[in-house]
Amino acid sequence: MRAGAALLLAGLTADCVASAPGCPAGTTAATVAEAYFGQNVRGRDPVSEAEWRGFLADTVTPAFPDGLTALEGRGQWRGTDGRLVQEPSRVLVLVLPGSDAAAARDRLRPVGDAWKARFRQQSVLTVYRQACVGF
Repeated sequence: MRAGAALLLAGLTADCVASAPGCPAGTTAATVAEAYFGQNVRGRDPVSEAEWRGFLADTVTPAFPDGLTALEGRGQWRGTDGRLVQEPSRVLVLVLPGSDAAAARDRLRPVGDAWKARFRQQSVLTVYRQACVGF
């Protein structure tokens, strides 16, 4: 039985070994993290393009030097008074190969905390999901 298992293992291809369990050959498991940054700031104009670029340069990029995608968004929700609230937002998308959701959260949390402190925000919505990625 041991010899049979060894033969079976020896027959695995490099692609199969390199793939994460459940991911097709040529891909690897990753966590995709998304963060939604509202731009309305109480008592002043919304976060400007220059302020966003500064935040990307001094906070986000050092935390995720391997790469990221930043998108413009428009969020909306119903307030406690029943009225629809709309707000410009930025969406940060991070693909983190080899990370689980907890590790991704630990890396992204300081970025969200910095945004909340700098722009007096109550929260930053974050989403974590597992994916198979290939480059």
